[in-house]
Amino acid sequence: MSKLLVKNIGRLQTPVGSFPHCGEKQGENLKLDNAAVYAEDGIIKAIASDGEIPVNEEDMDTIIDAEGKLVTPGLVEGHTHMVFGGYRQNEIPLKLKGAGYLDILRAGGGIMDTVRKTRSASFEELYEKTEGFLDEMMYMGVTTCEIKSGYGLDLENEIKMLEVIKKLNEDHPMDIAATFLGPHAIPEEYKGRADEFIDLCCEEMLPAVKEKNLAEFADIFTEDSVFNYEQSKKYLEAAKALGFDLKIHADEIEAIGGSVLAGEMEAKSAEHLIVIDEKGMKSLAEGGTVAMCLPATSFYLGATFAPVRRMIELGIPVAMASDFNPGSCPSLNLQFVMNLGYLKYRMMPEEILTAVTVNAACGINREQEVGTLEVGKKADMVIWEAPDMEMLCYRFGSNMAVATIKNGELM
Repeated sequence: MSKLLVKNIGRLQTPVGSFPHCGEKQGENLKLDNAAVYAEDGIIKAIASDGEIPVNEEDMDTIIDAEGKLVTPGLVEGHTHMVFGGYRQNEIPLKLKGAGYLDILRAGGGIMDTVRKTRSASFEELYEKTEGFLDEMMYMGVTTCEIKSGYGLDLENEIKMLEVIKKLNEDHPMDIAATFLGPHAIPEEYKGRADEFIDLCCEEMLPAVKEKNLAEFADIFTEDSVFNYEQSKKYLEAAKALGFDLKIHADEIEAIGGSVLAGEMEAKSAEHLIVIDEKGMKSLAEGGTVAMCLPATSFYLGATFAPVRRMIELGIPVAMASDFNPGSCPSLNLQFVMNLGYLKYRMMPEEILTAVTVNAACGINREQEVGTLEVGKKADMVIWEAPDMEMLCYRFGSNMAVATIKNGELM
C-alpha cells in the first residue's frame, strides 16, 4: 500500500460534488486553510484543515510539503485534437492578410492540410508526438484529458488515430477519454457529396470504432460549409443507437442549429458556442448539456467570445478547454484558458476553477473519479505558485504549477 501526505497547504480550494455545477453552484467552492490531504494507493482517504494532520507522518511513504501554497484538483482538459501530423504555421501570413477559417478550408488548407499529413504519418510518429504533448500538459497541471480523432476522415486513418489514443491511455499517467470525430470535415474525395460521407460514417466507421471499443464519444462539426443540422442529426442518432455518448462542435462560426440539436439529443457536451443564440442556450439548459467553451480559439482567430455570463444565468454548466489543434488553437496551455475566462468571459475565480475541473469532468464522464478533492476520488491535485485562485487567474504567460500529483504520485 502506497501512502501519501500533502501537508502545509496554505489554501485548498475545490468544487464539491460529482455533478454538473450550474447557475450559482458554478461559483461555489470549498476553501480550507492550513490543510492536509492523505491518500492511499492513489485514492483520497482524508482531508483536514486548521493545521490538523489526519495521519501519523512516520507511516507515510511520501510526504509533500506544499509550503503554504494553493492546492486545487488536477485540471481536466475536456477538448483537444492533439493527435495530428505536421503543423500549420504557414497559415499565419494568410490570416494576417484577411483570410478566414472557412476561406482557408475551401482552398484546400486548414483541416485538409492536416488530414494529408496525418494520413502519411505512421502510428509511431503520431504516438511519440502526442506523448510529448501529454507530458507538457501534465507539467502545467492537467491530469485528465479528452482527445478526438478527426484528421483521418477515412476508416483506416481514423482507426489509426484512435489506436494511438488507446495506447497512450494505457502507457501514460494521464487519464484519457477518446472521442471519434470522423465527420470533422468533408474529405477531398467526397467533395460535394457530404450526404454520402455521412452515410459512410454511420454505416461503416461508427460500427467499426464501436466493435474495437476505441471511443466513448462521437462528435461532429456542425457548421456552414461542413455538416448541416439534418446530416448531424442523422449521424448522432446512429451514434446514440450504438451506445456512444454524444458531443457536437456547434456555433463556432455560424449558428446553424448545432447547439439546438445538442440540447435536443441531450448531448454530453456542446463545444465552441462562440456565436450561440438565445434559442441554442435554452436548448442546452433544457438538455442538461455541458457548454465546453474554448476561449483560446476565439483569441487566436480574433473572433468574438462566447456569451458565458448569459449561459450561467440560464443554468447551463460551463466548462472550459483549450481546443489544442494545429490550426485554430496551437496552444495546450489550460492556464491561459483560465486567464481568458477571467478577462474575456468575466468569470469569477471560483467559476473558473469549476469550469476546468468538475464541469469539464462531467463533459467527459469522469466526474465520479476526478474534478474535485473529496474522499474516495483520485488523488489528482496541483500545487500552485500562488496563495489563492485570484492570483492564479491574475498572472498570465507563466506556468504557475509547482507540482502535479497524479493518482497519488508526484509527476
